This record gives sequence, structure tokens and C-alpha cells, in this order.
Amino acid sequence: MQAKMAEMQESLAAYQVNGESGAGLVKATVTGKGDLIGLKIAPEAMDASDPTLLEDLVVAAVGDAKGKAEAYMQEKMQEMTGGLGLPGGFKLPF
Repeated sequence: MQAKMAEMQESLAAYQVNGESGAGLVKATVTGKGDLIGLKIAPEAMDASDPTLLEDLVVAAVGDAKGKAEAYMQEKMQEMTGGLGLPGGFKLPF
């Protein structure tokens, strides 16, 4: 089981998922562990008169990517622990 956990950790660290907001104006890339590794902002999203809009778009894009990473992690956990009978929503410490 420990070997499977280590393998899953490596898999999560290598997996990348993209999230976006503002119809693609802001795109964020996170690992399967939820670490932000990339951020792209379209020039038209940068409006000096309304910086809070860009801030909100960044937060939304990162949230979208992290949500997808969380879903991927849950899927992998389910595959790994399928026969263990762990309760739904159970999270291992990582």
C-alpha cells in the first residue's frame, strides 16, 4: 500500500490541469496536488481602471484548475482504495 501511495504522489505531482475564467482571458495551470505552476493573462484582461476585475479572474481561473485537480485526485484515490471500504470523502494526509 505504501508503494502505491508513493506512486500516486508522483503521479499527482506530474499531472497538470488547466482552468480558465473570463471566456479564456485568464488561464491557470496546476499540478494534481494543486500547486500553481502557470498563469497566462490575455492583454485585453488588463484594465488599469478596474484592477479588481483581473484579480477576480485570476482567483476564478486558479479555483477552476484546483477544482479539476481535486476531482482527479479523488478519482485516483477511489481507484487505489476501492477495495478498502473507506468512507466517502475520506482524505489521506497529503
